[in-house]
Amino acid sequence: MARILITSGPTRQYLDPVRYLTNASSGQMGAALAEAAVVAGHDVVVVSGPVHLQYPSTVEVLDVVTTDEMFEMCHQVFKSCDGVIGAAAPCDYKMETVSPEKLAKTGNGLLLKLVETPDVIASLGRQKQHGQWAVGFALETHDANFRAITKMQKKSCDLMVVNGPAAIDSTHNQIKILDRSGEIIREVDGPKTTIAELIISEIDQRLIK
Repeated sequence: MARILITSGPTRQYLDPVRYLTNASSGQMGAALAEAAVVAGHDVVVVSGPVHLQYPSTVEVLDVVTTDEMFEMCHQVFKSCDGVIGAAAPCDYKMETVSPEKLAKTGNGLLLKLVETPDVIASLGRQKQHGQWAVGFALETHDANFRAITKMQKKSCDLMVVNGPAAIDSTHNQIKILDRSGEIIREVDGPKTTIAELIISEIDQRLIK
């Protein structure tokens, strides 16, 4: 049995007290992975952004809102885990300065100055030790394999799951799993529950000793 950290859902980056940047990630893939990992006999902790679903009752769920919060929480939890699956879709950018008051309409456009948020999985991947492993997700719109291999190297992942934008807020997904050499080891099109079982099976066989 392994203790597995799974990141799930989107994050929010506020512009002001009521408006924020986010994406349409539903957390369905993270929930399916959590369920599949539990069925396989693993201990699971999920760090989740805001979602409208229920995770399996047998997993520990730690709720966060922003990418920075997800970053900090994952770093606290990963120390006690054997590996991490980065199924979340955290915002890549945030406001350089968040307005303390609601931004009012002025009749003109609004220019936003954004800065990058920390990369959760890349940071965890660089800090792996004592046999820990990391599995990333790469959602790509073009040059998918090349970009996924580049991400896998940058994030120090042991496997990379490649999918497209059609996966967002859908019960269905089409994925490829790449190993560290860039070889496609599995390719499947189907319900996220089935895909989650396949991913956990590959992790069991290749990464969990």
